[in-house]
Amino acid sequence: MAKPFASSADLGDKTETLDVVADGVYALTAEGDPNVGAIEGEDFLVAFEARATPVAARGWLDRLREHTDKPVRYLVLSHYHAVRVLGASAFDADVIVTHDNTRKLIAERGQQDWDSEFGRMPRLFREPASVPGLTWPDVTFGDSMTIQLGGDRGELVLQYCGRGHTAGDIVAWLPRSKVLFAGDLVEAEAALYTGDAFHTDWSTGTLDRVKEFGAEVLIGGRGGVTRGRAAVDAAIEQTRSFLLVMREKVGEVHRRGGTVKEAFEATHAALAPKFGAWPIFEHCLPFDVQRLWDEFDGVDWPRIWTAERDREVWDVLQG
Repeated sequence: MAKPFASSADLGDKTETLDVVADGVYALTAEGDPNVGAIEGEDFLVAFEARATPVAARGWLDRLREHTDKPVRYLVLSHYHAVRVLGASAFDADVIVTHDNTRKLIAERGQQDWDSEFGRMPRLFREPASVPGLTWPDVTFGDSMTIQLGGDRGELVLQYCGRGHTAGDIVAWLPRSKVLFAGDLVEAEAALYTGDAFHTDWSTGTLDRVKEFGAEVLIGGRGGVTRGRAAVDAAIEQTRSFLLVMREKVGEVHRRGGTVKEAFEATHAALAPKFGAWPIFEHCLPFDVQRLWDEFDGVDWPRIWTAERDREVWDVLQG
């Protein structure tokens, strides 16, 4: 029997948990759904990620308003994927911030990605008609950007660590409380989506730079809040392990002249014992393997995913 396409059959509600991870620092997790967060400045908020629609984002903001009524000055988007950005209008932020490459990706493939992710993960798109259009940044940067939080709250550092989950992922680092919002560069007991990734860069220098922060609390793109230096390092190394196994198995099949289907089967067999029960594993892996296969074919810049291409790859690898 063919597996349901991507996450199209994942329609059950998830339990959302709001954690106050440090003074004025909030994270909302939801059993493997995309995480979001916020950081209080003296008289404003910095929101991190936006959810897939304004209606979905307002659900998060309602929870946040139980703790603070400060206005959102900055909305930081870690990368361009639709489930992370299309709810931006709900925040009424003064400034939307992304990496330079994220703006480029929105211009290049934002509409196709919107159509693709809506088909893959329909449950996340609560009231899709509420989305006013593509989300565009007001401010972008290349290496780093620092936001002064005011009073005795210190600073928030937005940092580009290199190519990884996409070409434009950024993290948000609070030196004062040693809290790191890592976006989808790190997952905590959740499978990786690597369909737009740069597997070699991500598994080497990019994750090395993430680890160098020495975070004591980490909020990844999915999964629970990770606390303690050892646990944070373990989450980073779990992410690296997933990538390295993929590189090994897909590379072996590619070098011997096999097929992408054979590469998928070998990678699935290698990863499933450890990662198979984690959120979105079956959904992600066909797209992950196809992207890595393309890299071994010499395709550096990821091909654009469309709703049609999604189905084609799924039918070949998971059909």
